[in-house]
Amino acid sequence: MTRKEFIKMCGLLGISLPMYSAVSSCDKDDKDELPPASFSGKVLVIGAGPAGLTAAYQLTQRGIDVQVLEASTTYGGRTKRTTDFVDFPIPLGAEWLHVGREVFTEVVNDSSVQVKVQTTPYNPDVDYGLVDGERVGVEDIGFTIDQKFVNSSWLDFFDEYIVPSVRNKIIFNEIVSTIDYTSNEVIVATNNGTYKADKVIVTVPVKMLQKGSIQFVPALPNRKQKAIDDVRVWDGCKAFIEFSEKFYPTFVGFNITPESAGQKLYYDAAYGQNSTRNVLGLFAVGTGTIPYVNLPDTELKDHILAELDAMFDGKASESYVKHIFQNWNTEPFAQGAYIYDNENWRNLIRLGESVDNKLFFAGDGYTDGGDWSSVHAAARSAIRAVAELV
Repeated sequence: MTRKEFIKMCGLLGISLPMYSAVSSCDKDDKDELPPASFSGKVLVIGAGPAGLTAAYQLTQRGIDVQVLEASTTYGGRTKRTTDFVDFPIPLGAEWLHVGREVFTEVVNDSSVQVKVQTTPYNPDVDYGLVDGERVGVEDIGFTIDQKFVNSSWLDFFDEYIVPSVRNKIIFNEIVSTIDYTSNEVIVATNNGTYKADKVIVTVPVKMLQKGSIQFVPALPNRKQKAIDDVRVWDGCKAFIEFSEKFYPTFVGFNITPESAGQKLYYDAAYGQNSTRNVLGLFAVGTGTIPYVNLPDTELKDHILAELDAMFDGKASESYVKHIFQNWNTEPFAQGAYIYDNENWRNLIRLGESVDNKLFFAGDGYTDGGDWSSVHAAARSAIRAVAELV
């Protein structure tokens, strides 16, 4: 069973993803009722994406000394978004909520806080898509339980509920080069110096480890290193095009063969937003990114418009206003999108395993094998890592 099939099955059965139960069953509803931590040392978190922020936040809730080292100039990782394009946030990275809203309260972990993030599901009775010119239902596109954020994004959720507690713990522009866990104390070397801690949570994208951006001393166990080397990380890009009129349905899908090679989807990015703007999004991973990631901006625009004109009788060029493009392959601290849906789940388990009770791993690729490559999977993996660490 692939990741997509697993999530779809959960949606059809009306249940949330179960792989988090081992952690949630031992936690209380309120942060004041957390079980006492047996660990009282210092923790370094490498990376301030969804997993890093969640880990730092929940460690802070437990009163544990934590510091976050972030390679870039800002937090959020692949939840990057812009508010300058139109009158609602445009998610240049992670966009949808793929599970139930309970994940918000799991991350916040405080029953006194009411999460007011608005999301909206798709309506299978009204919304539809086109695949190779044929009309299909929302469920055929694969959006069974998925929801769109309303005038916000994943980054806005973290910005409002998580970051205020950990902002002063994040040090930016710290590019980690070496993690030495030879002795009882872990030593982390960066471009600016060294840091010491009792335990480290690594949340950098798997692609960065594949490229050898961090040297581990001693080397990681063969089982773990082989999983890092073997998993396939899809290329990824997104584009957003504003038009003066709406001429497209909710989704326009494409059949990529084999299915495991990639995905490509045009979709109504303004769906459910409190806006009158007409914005069409393009999401592409794997071979679906070709030729977009290889074209200069002017040719990229012409290619997208020609592609849409062929499907919608020239209406794209007639109503084009502007566009933006995000190539995740060229982001210096991501260099790709995420692990592909058909990956062997056993590799994901190995990626998520801790090492010597000193190194812990969290992120969309470092999971328990039940789900991966999403923000909720990254956050839940961080909660699991924290529970194991303390």
